[in-house]
Amino acid sequence: MGLTIGVDIGGTKIAAGVVDEEGNILSTHKVPTPGTPEAIVDAIASAVEGARAGHEIVGVGIGAAGYVNRQRSTVYFAPNIDWRQEPLKEQVEARVGLPVVVENDANAAAWGEYKFGAGKGHRNVICITLGTGLGGGIIIGNKLRRGHFGVAAEFGHIRMVPDGLLCGCGSQGCWEQYASGRALVRYAKQRANATPEHAEILLGLGDGTPEGIEGKHISMAARQGDPVAVDSYRELARWAGAGLADLASLFDPSAFIVGGGLSDEGELVLDPIRKSYKRWLVGGNWRPVADVIAARLGNKAGLVGAADLAREPDPIM
Repeated sequence: MGLTIGVDIGGTKIAAGVVDEEGNILSTHKVPTPGTPEAIVDAIASAVEGARAGHEIVGVGIGAAGYVNRQRSTVYFAPNIDWRQEPLKEQVEARVGLPVVVENDANAAAWGEYKFGAGKGHRNVICITLGTGLGGGIIIGNKLRRGHFGVAAEFGHIRMVPDGLLCGCGSQGCWEQYASGRALVRYAKQRANATPEHAEILLGLGDGTPEGIEGKHISMAARQGDPVAVDSYRELARWAGAGLADLASLFDPSAFIVGGGLSDEGELVLDPIRKSYKRWLVGGNWRPVADVIAARLGNKAGLVGAADLAREPDPIM
């Protein structure tokens, strides 16, 4: 179907890229993310126009953090942008004169990994993104599954702990409160405060106090064997693996693809996640066990996936 443009809306920048049918990015254009919903629509159009220069484009796919309707046209709700029932497809089409589809950003990243990354060769995969929060996507039978209303795979807001920690969504005990970048930092701060003698490396990388610990410090300290940093990763992995075991009971995939910023730590986080997953998998000693593998496309997955989904007339069944 030719070249399409994928758009990734980030907190500080909006990136648009021309992508071919093999998932290769041919050109990109980035603009700062403005502060108002109206200005963001204009910025998306500007990024698209910058990327399309010199290319014949057949469509645009936009990855948006939020709930997107089944028709891939309207953002029901975006937590970080004041979009409520926002007709994003219509607005961007009017500005760029191209067919536009809107997709949840985690779904777009999952599709990118499935088509062009770690999911190649699989028909049934579940993707989770371990970043500041926790997102995901469902591909079953080579199809991206969005659910009846289009808002499936909000894995981060599965309630793991009744009456647990308050989540930004307004609920309590959500999975992302226990398996995410925010959770990792919380674990490290709590442990460093309780046993500072076991966090000498970790504390030395910051300002010397538990309050000064950042995610990058935990990674660096864990690689140097700091006990608190290593234990913090194990705690995150315990919750991540337990959640994957629940998802296996629901979807029975051949593989789980773990993406997001935390997956950049490789086996430091993946190995304990696998162990926790097998520990909590029902019947795990007697049934086939899905692979738990790292995503390969990094921060390109959402842009590439959104662009490819613009070629899909309706990937929902």
